[in-house]
Amino acid sequence: MKDPDMTYTLANGIQIPAIGLGTWQTPDGEIAANAVKDAIEVGYRHIDTAQAYGNERSVGEGIRRSGIKREELFVTTKLTNDNHTYELMMSSFEQSLKDLGLDYVDLFLIHWPNPLNFRDRWQKANAEVWKAMEELYKDGKIRAVGVSNFKQHHLEALFDTAEIMPMVDQIRLCPGCTQDELVRFARKHGMILEAYSPLGTGKVFDSVEVHGIADKYGKSIAQVCLRWSLQMGFLPIPKSVNKERMAANKDVFDFELSDDDMEYLTGLHEIAGGAPNPDNMPF
Repeated sequence: MKDPDMTYTLANGIQIPAIGLGTWQTPDGEIAANAVKDAIEVGYRHIDTAQAYGNERSVGEGIRRSGIKREELFVTTKLTNDNHTYELMMSSFEQSLKDLGLDYVDLFLIHWPNPLNFRDRWQKANAEVWKAMEELYKDGKIRAVGVSNFKQHHLEALFDTAEIMPMVDQIRLCPGCTQDELVRFARKHGMILEAYSPLGTGKVFDSVEVHGIADKYGKSIAQVCLRWSLQMGFLPIPKSVNKERMAANKDVFDFELSDDDMEYLTGLHEIAGGAPNPDNMPF
């Protein structure tokens, strides 16, 4: 792979850039706006935010400051946990468009499958939300629909009522955290796997062995992790507010990890830790 403009093809034929800028924990205001503007300047065309991040307005401001044509960008946002009804989905989506300053989003995701306030009726809540998303999709307000943090049983429940299948599952994927069964199931049903926290918890940066792998390729540990993600067929969404690091995070198309190095990185389970279990998260 030597194409910095590499894309994946979603189930409906839409192209999605293979690396996105994550904005989780990017503070609202000038920091977020400048981060998005800087990311676009160094070549990012895929920006990922969420209602829960509280920075949609600043993300939109960064897009406007960049001066880029809307059709050249792929913008994702996500439904926050308090809005898991048909009516709240519709109203909060309109607020997201207003905050972003956009007429449509390229991808909209249900952020969590079973928020605490809906835990006794999460299947019904997701079905309601998905119906609203399907309507917005048909109206052209959303170009692609998907989910985040959904496990297999959450997806199977959604399939019972969905007319349009989810095209993306955004989950925690990094060296040592591969969620193999879920990945196989999602791919069987035509989904692209987006990798949030693709650099893990940061412990990978303390590994002597991983430092050795990075040195072998003349790359940083972050670049090695992102390259691993791409070779796994995932779509990584690294977060940064530093323009130089953003550029470095996209500079991963001029080398390829060996099979042995891929296997070693995949096996870093003790370093990576597990993925969150949405069925018992306290929110």
